[in-house]
Amino acid sequence: MKQIFLLTLTLILLVQVKTAQVAPDAERGYLVGPGDVLTVKVLGEPQFDTVARIDEDGKFQVPFFEDRIYAKCRSERELREDVTQLLSRFLKSPQISVSVTEKKSRPPATIYGAITQPQQVDLRRKATLMELISISGGVTEEAGGMIQIFRTQPPICAEEVQQIAWKQESENGLEVPSRMYSLNSLRLGREEANPEIYPGDIIVVLKASPVYITGEVLAPQGIYLKDGGLSLTEAIAKIGGVRREAKTKDIKIYRLKDNSREREIIAVNYDLIKKGEQKDVMLEPYDIVEVDKAGKGIGQTILEIITGAGRTGISAVTQGLGTRVLY
Repeated sequence: MKQIFLLTLTLILLVQVKTAQVAPDAERGYLVGPGDVLTVKVLGEPQFDTVARIDEDGKFQVPFFEDRIYAKCRSERELREDVTQLLSRFLKSPQISVSVTEKKSRPPATIYGAITQPQQVDLRRKATLMELISISGGVTEEAGGMIQIFRTQPPICAEEVQQIAWKQESENGLEVPSRMYSLNSLRLGREEANPEIYPGDIIVVLKASPVYITGEVLAPQGIYLKDGGLSLTEAIAKIGGVRREAKTKDIKIYRLKDNSREREIIAVNYDLIKKGEQKDVMLEPYDIVEVDKAGKGIGQTILEIITGAGRTGISAVTQGLGTRVLY
């Protein structure tokens, strides 16, 4: 059940990631968590100075005091107030500074896949999916219509209701919950498509599946299937249309069979589709569309002979014949 998670981590190792940083929240700033290191200094009272790592319970200790201070999900300012209150038992108006000198509680979020700049992002405030896509340069031409987000660990400072809801609504049913989001909905600004991203989240901008157009077309090539799908008519239009010699009454689509590497052949009359007499065909991932060359009619053959196009083909017939010159 951890296979998807392990696979995802393997893919991350294959991606050269850059590290970006989301600036601290102006209201509360960075909220500390287990593993973070605090430096506490007391003006004129160095015996109370300390460097303390927040333990698994989210607490740390000040010298000479048995009571530990609860620090998890609290800001430097809030912790300074707690330390001041504690030391006020022995000191009159203590001047105290509390700063986070090592931030180890949160792994970076990772974004990769069909994105311009795959990278890791050090999150120090609330950030959304749209923000991370923006600072990563946007999606590439290979991007399909979906984005998958894996939540590798429960958010440290999120509300418990949020954490439970995410796991219950996960779309893979595994220990590492994930959800799918529509890229098109995100572009339209829909709130439900722009979730908050937490430290440790892995964002995968899924690549689109290709289809291949070959044969008597102006620009044979592969085309990515985007969100919303692609019909045969749209695909042919994207590559500039068919050549004059194309056999448009019998275009063949080679389509993979379910759970197999074998393909079935679907014959399509492109002429009837254009006339509206036949329904357009929606292409599926990895379809191969072959536009064959039409056979020559007798009229075309005679025309090529007259214009010289068929000269090579009839050279054997004319060899050895006498030549008569008319004056």
